[in-house]
Amino acid sequence: MELISEALEFENAKMSNMSTSDRVVASREAKRLILALNEIYKKSKDTSLMDIMKRLTAKKKKIEKRLKGRPEPAF
Repeated sequence: MELISEALEFENAKMSNMSTSDRVVASREAKRLILALNEIYKKSKDTSLMDIMKRLTAKKKKIEKRLKGRPEPAF
């Protein structure tokens, strides 16, 4: 399937030296892939799809954590 290969390509892509707008685009792309894989998973119940979705979600969380930055210390 093309979607699975696209998801694996995204997962293996380097995410260093990205601008903020690149991170936003990457986060949206990850969300799109996760939701598309989820629709296929609902029908097939293939555990390998679930594993791919979990890895993509972890990568998406790392990207979003970097986007939000560190919280200000509360004094």
